[in-house]
Amino acid sequence: MLRRHQLVWLDAEGWAAVRSQPRDPEAAECVAHWADQHLPLVVTRQGPDASQLALGLPAPARWHRRRFALSVPRDHVATLGAFPLAREIVPMLPAHAREPWLLLCNTLMRLSVVTRVHGSHGWEVITGERHVQAGSDVDLHIAVGSVGAADAVVECLEAAAAWAPTIDGELQFPDGGDIPWREWAQWRRGEVAEVMVKRLHGVALERPGAPAVPA
Repeated sequence: MLRRHQLVWLDAEGWAAVRSQPRDPEAAECVAHWADQHLPLVVTRQGPDASQLALGLPAPARWHRRRFALSVPRDHVATLGAFPLAREIVPMLPAHAREPWLLLCNTLMRLSVVTRVHGSHGWEVITGERHVQAGSDVDLHIAVGSVGAADAVVECLEAAAAWAPTIDGELQFPDGGDIPWREWAQWRRGEVAEVMVKRLHGVALERPGAPAVPA
């Protein structure tokens, strides 16, 4: 099942189609670099045309961190993949945060959840280009299988606030819905009646017992 934040590698014909589209010189240079280096694109919110795949290309600093929206026929997808695991950003963190970050990653792993890092940190690992700025948040995407797992993850993230960079991101539930972890925490504390659920084809405020997640 296609999901938000999946990575997509295009075949040669797909890149040829992307490169043939009119763009300003800076954008064309960035797209050409992505194609030449066989770098991935990311699945974004999908439109109504099932034959086309909506993809994003977040440019690094040397192309002024511009964001490009691309549409590619699905039959030009060579392979699908995933963002790096959260532990892979350790060398990018301040020295004082590296050991605690590994401990956090190990704790999350023991909860049987998969924690990946997207956003600027994830793209910097993938591309080797400079995406992270001073003060950049760490964006996590954490696949949880139940309400209990989500609660345990949030407890770990809240405990990390004392030492970690600002951690943003979402809890990914089995039904395809992604919920910002801070909103999940607010709902579980009874502070809000609805949470924002992001899905492949849109975003909506849902009132629990939607989101439909297994207990």
